[in-house]
Amino acid sequence: MHKNILVAILFCSLFSVFVSAQDTDVKKLSDGVIITLNDKAAALGQTITLKVLSDKIIRVTSAALGAPTLHKSLMVSDNLLSAGTPTWDMTRDAEKITLKTSSMQAVVKLTDGMISFTDAAGKPIVSEQRRDAGTFIADSHSGDSFYKIRQGFEVGETEGFYGLGQHQNGVMNYRGHQVELLQYNTDVAIPFVISTNNYGILWDNYSITKVGDVRTFRPLSGLKLYSKSGEVGWLTATYSDLKDSRNTISRAESDIDYSFLKDLKNFPDSFKLVNGKVRWEGDIESPYSGLHTFLFKYAGYIKIWVDGKLQADRWRQPWNAGAIELQVLLEDKRKYSLVIEWLPDGGESYLSFKWQSPIPQNEKNDFSFLSEAGDQVDYYLVSGKDLDEVIAGYRLLTGKASIVPKWAMGFWQSRERYKTQDEILSTVKTFRDRKIPLDNIVLDWSYWEENQWGSQEFDTERFPSAEQMISDLHDKYNTRLMISVWPKFYEGTDAYNSFAKKGWLYRRNVEDGRKDWIAKGYKSTFYDPFNPEARVGFWNLLNDKLYKKGIDAWWLDATEPDIHSNLSVETRKSIFTPSLGSGARYFNAFPLLNAKGIYEGQRKENPNDRVFILTRSAYGGLQRYATVTWSGDISSRWHDMRDQISAGVNFSMSGLPYWAMDIGGFSVERRFENAKGDDLKEWREMNTRWYQFGAFTPVFRVHGQFPFREIYNIAPEGHPAYSSMLYYNKLRYRLMPYIYSLAGQAYHQHYTIMRGLVMDFPHDDAVRNIDNQFMFGPSLLINPVSEYEARSRKVYLPKGIGWYDLYTGTYFKGGQNINAEAPYERMPLFVKEGSILTFGPELQYTSEKPADPIRLYVYTGRDASFNLYEDEGTNYNYERNAFSNIPISYNEKDKTLTIGQREGSFEGMLRNRTFEIFVVTPRAKRSLSFDSPAKQKLRYSGQKLSVKI
Repeated sequence: MHKNILVAILFCSLFSVFVSAQDTDVKKLSDGVIITLNDKAAALGQTITLKVLSDKIIRVTSAALGAPTLHKSLMVSDNLLSAGTPTWDMTRDAEKITLKTSSMQAVVKLTDGMISFTDAAGKPIVSEQRRDAGTFIADSHSGDSFYKIRQGFEVGETEGFYGLGQHQNGVMNYRGHQVELLQYNTDVAIPFVISTNNYGILWDNYSITKVGDVRTFRPLSGLKLYSKSGEVGWLTATYSDLKDSRNTISRAESDIDYSFLKDLKNFPDSFKLVNGKVRWEGDIESPYSGLHTFLFKYAGYIKIWVDGKLQADRWRQPWNAGAIELQVLLEDKRKYSLVIEWLPDGGESYLSFKWQSPIPQNEKNDFSFLSEAGDQVDYYLVSGKDLDEVIAGYRLLTGKASIVPKWAMGFWQSRERYKTQDEILSTVKTFRDRKIPLDNIVLDWSYWEENQWGSQEFDTERFPSAEQMISDLHDKYNTRLMISVWPKFYEGTDAYNSFAKKGWLYRRNVEDGRKDWIAKGYKSTFYDPFNPEARVGFWNLLNDKLYKKGIDAWWLDATEPDIHSNLSVETRKSIFTPSLGSGARYFNAFPLLNAKGIYEGQRKENPNDRVFILTRSAYGGLQRYATVTWSGDISSRWHDMRDQISAGVNFSMSGLPYWAMDIGGFSVERRFENAKGDDLKEWREMNTRWYQFGAFTPVFRVHGQFPFREIYNIAPEGHPAYSSMLYYNKLRYRLMPYIYSLAGQAYHQHYTIMRGLVMDFPHDDAVRNIDNQFMFGPSLLINPVSEYEARSRKVYLPKGIGWYDLYTGTYFKGGQNINAEAPYERMPLFVKEGSILTFGPELQYTSEKPADPIRLYVYTGRDASFNLYEDEGTNYNYERNAFSNIPISYNEKDKTLTIGQREGSFEGMLRNRTFEIFVVTPRAKRSLSFDSPAKQKLRYSGQKLSVKI
């Protein structure tokens, strides 16, 4: 019997090799290999292509037999493709093909096409899961045929996953979660994920994509439901009228899904959202044991109790739904009480509840991509020795991150909205009179006449002399102007008629007769940036109407594209009809092409001044178009403030270094609009805490609806809120030599400014899930306070290194949680041991005076280094090597500070300067002070200097 088994095994092995030999076609190319697997029982018929793009980057595609293979990417830059092929080799045996570079290997099994990646020594990086019949599922949309595409990966048991754009669920580490890449106001889709195993995957697909745990979320009815009185099969829903207690409706409901405009008709006929309240009550029972995920999409006020415990208490503006992701531990066949209390708080409001069962044991190490539309599996595996190197690989693929103009790193003032040029000028004058630092003021939407959206022309009654206004901002107040330009056009305007005649508009929204929310409502639509001619036409419009007047920067709003809010996703796909293909195929790519047209247009018009763009949505590669992305129309709530931490850090870890948010939140509860008493007290404290956080993000920008967001409109001078906001504004400007050096590194070394703790402390497992702390550059640990009336907060100090309190110089050992003091006017800030911080003089705007003297704070205990980067600040000469670096280092053993020889030069460079030295040690703490004199000063003229400190 045993002999027969051995013979059978031997026969199967020989047959497998025979099948491989007979049914596998291998072609070696100059830059890779093409492997064709015929459709046998052991393998999905497919054509697999591996392209070696660098010693650390391999592109993988897998197409169904007979389907197209490589196509031109919108994300990946042509620069890499013209850089030449790195050195690599290929070996083959009966079972596999191995591609080797100096840094990594890709091993392809010839029986099924599965690919495993290792480092050069054979240490595993990540492996594909076997492709099968679920990899390619034929589908179509609007005459465009494609496949639904799925690719899974087998990952390590402890890996953490980050990036994937910006999402509002308060999650830092996406392991065990589902991330939906779907452009939406406040959510940004970037199809690049990085792993603590030091690799990244750039998924080259533009359709709606699920990443991670890609199982479909289930409706409420997937749970066993019990009504308030115990009947099986539903929850009890009670609809009340807050103004008429007699008007109450009770009914059985098994699903809660009021997600879009089309779903509002499903409410009871007599129920009015504007004055309504709904309460769902009963019990739920799951057939599974383990960690369940409850996903709520909500607008208005919502409270959720599970088993008598309050799980969430949120508010979101009615017209812009947010998300709550709760992870709840349930036991199978056990009842848990569920209460959901919802106040819609408006005439249009949305709520849905879906859930996901615990991840099955055999899927816990799965990490997948599932896209709605594509021709093939198509991804780039990027490896590196650390996460900075992985992100550098992403930028090698998709383009360098432009250095934003230096003024953009200063403070921006904005509100929704300045309605006249007098409001703009008087606001800036007030900043200058009060000595509040400022570099940029922002003009939001509706500076045009009411019925002229898309004209890009100022309403001359409210802006009688826009050119003079801009000139005064520049010459009189040393302030820049950013202006809002939507890709939106009202029907009947001259621009609309011109674009429509040339076929540059998406017409469906107009044909459907939808109107927006302005006054009586106007029909409108967006232009098509996928059409190269339309991109040029849109830039020409902006150039003729705005740029030639002196506009400094562009605010690109609604670039999801949000043609009409709260339509279903399927309706959005039908309205959005890009010229390259269907809305399903290119759903997420609009912001990339829109920014491309403006960036390329302005650089052609004016090759000298740096382009600068603020955009509400983004996609892979957008960093090459001089953009910063902000987190959309978030609400003015403490929970939204906290969610911005993980949102901003994950966005930055997606490879795009410039991120911002509406400091203070955009949408405001009615209790804050004309706040008094306790509400005013909370409003001031929330803005103060948000402002403290915002001072340590890549772009420092205040914006929001009424009440007005200027410091002096939030609180009077002398109030703790005013004092704190002014302190952090000034501190930001003092840190400009440090901050602008980080911007230089983002271009020259592919650096990430706003950093997840896993980037700098990869061997500290405790940091992997921390979602409310981050590093700002290499030295500063930022710990926002996001709870009302908190005067301390838990701070984790990563292990393996010591930490200094920035304000007092007090030293702490790493690897511990501390209860850090957080008085009203201060946020806990810590400096990593072995750091050099560079502080410049007090400024009212970034170009007011040279960065001299520079106060060097040296935080001893370890060797330290910092590279002081400078360039001309507003032009592109840095691309032609017009910049300087001054290397600064400290040797702990010798107690020696060295300011190295300056490298490079540029026009206007400060050739002689002074460095003032301040030493902080564990035993001799030193408070941060800009008034105390330095005991040591160094006169520097570009030559190497060393001094004992």
